[in-house]
Amino acid sequence: MRDNTKRRAELGDFLRTRRARLQPEQLGLSTFGRRRTPGLRRDEVAQLAGVGVSWYTWLEQGRDITVSEQVVERLAETLQLESEERRHLFVLARGMVPVVVEQTAIIPPPPGTQAVLDALGITPAILVDHRFNLVAWNEGACRVFGDFSLLGERERNRIWNMFTNSATRQLFVDWEEAAQHAVMHLRSAYDQYIGDVWFEQLLADLQRESPEFRTLWSKHNVQASCDLYHEKILNHPQVGHLHFSSSVFIVPITPPLHMVTYTPSSPETASKLVTMGETGHVHTLVR
Repeated sequence: MRDNTKRRAELGDFLRTRRARLQPEQLGLSTFGRRRTPGLRRDEVAQLAGVGVSWYTWLEQGRDITVSEQVVERLAETLQLESEERRHLFVLARGMVPVVVEQTAIIPPPPGTQAVLDALGITPAILVDHRFNLVAWNEGACRVFGDFSLLGERERNRIWNMFTNSATRQLFVDWEEAAQHAVMHLRSAYDQYIGDVWFEQLLADLQRESPEFRTLWSKHNVQASCDLYHEKILNHPQVGHLHFSSSVFIVPITPPLHMVTYTPSSPETASKLVTMGETGHVHTLVR
C-alpha cells in the first residue's frame, strides 16, 4: 500500500513538472491576461488529452484511480514526452513498462560500445539486442565463433543461428543443453513482445525450419532472459576444446542491449586464444 501511495505521489510530481515546462503557444492554445501558473494549467492538459479536469486533478493529487493505457499514451503525447519519459510515465501510472513500438531494422549500438568490445582484445565479447540479434562484436569473438561479417542479418540472430547453422551446432560440446537454454531465454523475452510482427515471423520461420526448435518451443519452459554467469565448453575447429565463463552486462537503453563476454576459465584456453591471435586466422560460420 505504501509503495502504491508513493508511486502515485511521484506520478503527480512528474506530471506537474512536465506541464510546467510547456508554454500554451507551443500547443496552439490562446492566452489572455496574466497567468499565475507556469507552463500549462491542469484544465489545458485535460482538454488536450481528452479527459475530465476533475479526473486529471485527482491524478496529479495522487488519488487511487484507474489509468488506462490509452490515456497514458494521450498524456505522453500532450506533454511531448521523450521515449525515456514515456516509459517513466507508464511505470508510475500503471506499474508497467509500455509496449515497445515495433521496429524492423536492427538499431545500431550506442557510441563507445564498440571501443569497449575492442578493448577486451583476445577475450571474445559480443553485443546482443532484445531480439537476440548480434549488433556488435570484437575480433576475439570472430576468432572463436567465426567471422560474423560474412553472415546476413537473419544469420546473425543467435537463436536462428543456433538451430539452422551446422557449424554452430558442431561448435558446442553440448549443443542440446545450449539449445534448450536458448529457447527458454527466447520464451521469456517473447512474453514482452507477444504479437510483435518481427517476433511472430521469427517463430514461424524457426518452427518451419527446425524440428528441434518446434519440440523445445512446445514445452513452454521459461528461464530468465539472460544468465549473468554461465560456464561454456566449445569445440573449436582449429584448437579443440575451449572453456569459458560467460558474463552478461546490461546496457541500459530502450530496448536494452546485453554485452556478453567470454573469459577463459582455464590456462589452456587462455594460451589457445593467444595462439589464435598470433596466427590471425578466422574460421567461417557457414553451413
